[in-house]
Amino acid sequence: MSSAVPPLSELRASARLVALPLATRFRGVDVREALLFEGPEGWTEFSPFAEYDDAEAATWLAAAIDFGWMPQPAAVRDEIPVNATVPAVPAASVRDVLARFDGCRTAKVKVAEPGQRLPDDVARVREVRDVMGAEGRIRVDANGAWNVDEAERALHALAEFDLEYAEQPCATVEELAELRRRVKYMGIPIAADESVRKADDPLAVARAGAADLLVVKAQPLGGVRRALVIVAEAGLPAVVSSALDTSIGLSMGLALAAALPDLDYDCGLGTSSLFTSDVADPPLAPRSGALPVGRIAPDAALLAGNAASDDRRDWWLDRLARCHALLDRG
Repeated sequence: MSSAVPPLSELRASARLVALPLATRFRGVDVREALLFEGPEGWTEFSPFAEYDDAEAATWLAAAIDFGWMPQPAAVRDEIPVNATVPAVPAASVRDVLARFDGCRTAKVKVAEPGQRLPDDVARVREVRDVMGAEGRIRVDANGAWNVDEAERALHALAEFDLEYAEQPCATVEELAELRRRVKYMGIPIAADESVRKADDPLAVARAGAADLLVVKAQPLGGVRRALVIVAEAGLPAVVSSALDTSIGLSMGLALAAALPDLDYDCGLGTSSLFTSDVADPPLAPRSGALPVGRIAPDAALLAGNAASDDRRDWWLDRLARCHALLDRG
């Protein structure tokens, strides 16, 4: 076994599976499951989404092991400004969502939700602008759902709200490059997320001139160190975001944001505010628009109260074993 991969028995010894309920359906889920375990450096999280195959999920496990078993890069800042996250809710619900994010000056708004139309997105973004005022910063995230023509039309319709940037408006690097050329006159930067974290070559988007900035996530990229290398080699500004993590996983993202030489944008690490319960007391929720950098330990009562069912625990432990075998062979 590689010295970098602890034995499976060591991971299983402290493993706790939690199922956290969301206040509003987000990314197609109402409950977020995460497997937590404790390493020599502290608690860590393994929480690839259920639909991801073992090969992709194994990269998330590598990140979890790195964070729990290895010292992390030195921090150059001790708190991270974060954005509010607005799911694809009706415009009438926007104010209540934003109220969960104390002091955040930036909002990321989900758009292009299946079953919705562009007027729904426009109404949602308009309401965010009305609530946040002229000084608020608004970015939109389409999760690659538009083609180039749809994205150009949507960004034209949304341009009046002074967008900070558009995140993954199209699915492919080629589409992003074409859209970036088309909308340059609007002054709306293009950010790449899935084209970095789900790509065989995370640097392709930078080489193609397909984005103005990168959205990076610690777990999907294999850990803090690997993400730092990708950002450095890409040579583009970076926003650190979460993958709907618990407070444990968010602390990994904060370690990444804290270690970046430059941090020009508010980070998408305030997402514990989307849960109605978390694993830490208090949870890593925004206070005056920021989060503190540092390790988080779970609260025993919250671990017990949010414990997932036995059958889901068995499913996750089987998945852990398969992903561990992939890392061991690698």
